[in-house]
Amino acid sequence: MLKRLAVLTAAFVVAGSAYALADEWAEKFTLIDADGSGTVGRAEWDANWQKLKLDPAPEFTAIDTDNNNSIDKDEWAAAQKVTQNYSVSCKSSTESWCPKK
Repeated sequence: MLKRLAVLTAAFVVAGSAYALADEWAEKFTLIDADGSGTVGRAEWDANWQKLKLDPAPEFTAIDTDNNNSIDKDEWAAAQKVTQNYSVSCKSSTESWCPKK
């Protein structure tokens, strides 16, 4: 019973941290979407990407997968997933490509 409770608690903690990260990314999208249009154009990106405080900052063209010179919320969410997956892979790697903190 105690073991089951510990596993359940751990699942909630992990899920909660995923939601917190998603909320953080949503806030960052809102921060750089200066005109509130629901998309981030190249000019908005160029003017505001430093506010993201991401190191390294993702490239606009890498996020803009449909090449329409605008990042929508679906593209932003996909970039978030790639970033999360990179972080998990990186933390478990001993390869030189993984920056050490």
